[in-house]
Amino acid sequence: MKVHVQTEHKSYDVIIEQGILNQAGSIIEKVAPASRYMLIVDEQVATHYLQTFLQTFTHTAVHVSIVPSGEQSKSFAQYEDLLNDCFNYQLDRSSVIIAFGGGVIGDLAGFVAGTYMRGISFVQVPTTLLAHDSSVGGKVAINLEKGKNMVGLFHQPELVLYDPQLLKTLPEKEWRSGFAEIVKMGFIADHDFLVWLEEEIDSLASISDEVLERMIERAIALKARIVQQDEQELGIRGILNFGHTLGHAIEAELGYGKVTHGEAVMVGMAFALKFSERYHSIDLASDRYVAWIQSLGYTVEIPTSLGVEDLISRMMKDKKARHGTLHYVLLNALGKATIEPITAEELVAELTVEKGDH
Repeated sequence: MKVHVQTEHKSYDVIIEQGILNQAGSIIEKVAPASRYMLIVDEQVATHYLQTFLQTFTHTAVHVSIVPSGEQSKSFAQYEDLLNDCFNYQLDRSSVIIAFGGGVIGDLAGFVAGTYMRGISFVQVPTTLLAHDSSVGGKVAINLEKGKNMVGLFHQPELVLYDPQLLKTLPEKEWRSGFAEIVKMGFIADHDFLVWLEEEIDSLASISDEVLERMIERAIALKARIVQQDEQELGIRGILNFGHTLGHAIEAELGYGKVTHGEAVMVGMAFALKFSERYHSIDLASDRYVAWIQSLGYTVEIPTSLGVEDLISRMMKDKKARHGTLHYVLLNALGKATIEPITAEELVAELTVEKGDH
């Protein structure tokens, strides 16, 4: 399967194919030729797949930088270490950085590529279900201690190679993390896709290869359609943040790594679904969808240890806040999202209702 992404500044393909890792190097050398490559990979992926990947390169030197697994690697310290690696490996403007790992690696490696020598090319080779989302669209960033993805830029890849076989070794929590972003696309952009997911997926442990490839391809195609309309997130691309404002606040308040990104976002989506019903005075079958989500192993309640005021404080520092008002993604129908101006006072009321329900 192939999804073509066309933005104002870049055109590239996302190739989704079982076993494509076994020919990844030769494809990269053809599509994104380089004076030399720098491959950034996390420890876990390196243990399982690094040697297999390296053996697929035939013409060009590949320098490898291995970083610790986990959200903590999206830090200024790790970013600086990788910039020094770029310099020590003698990367130049014709070099290409390869991100080989999950969303953390894609964000980190993409930010390094986007800033070293004012920007060099990079390629995404995602290895998690969550990274189907982060590898497409060009958003790359690192975290501040008090805020996720607060330092970053838009830097589109030259190519994305996605091998679903690599997902087979993922733990269940990583499946939950990635599937949340797939469900999101149904909620915000394609009701029929949401219905299909509900019909096909009753367990994340038993998804067939055919269903897996189809849902990844559809989610990426939907995101590509949105990104093509609004590469710099000045308008419609903002709907991709459905569930993320509260989700990011939960991640930050609990401490990065305590809950996966997708699990936090799913809490945010369940909240936004019910908030949407109250805000727009509509029925979005929230009880049914929340029950389905819970049947897949998700917790949708806001952690009891987190106070409303602390969450509000985090959210009001979000990139989507302007002059004391949040631009919050809600639904006005299943498959149709809106961005609404929400005040801190409105959020306090909604979060108080939500926490009171549990």
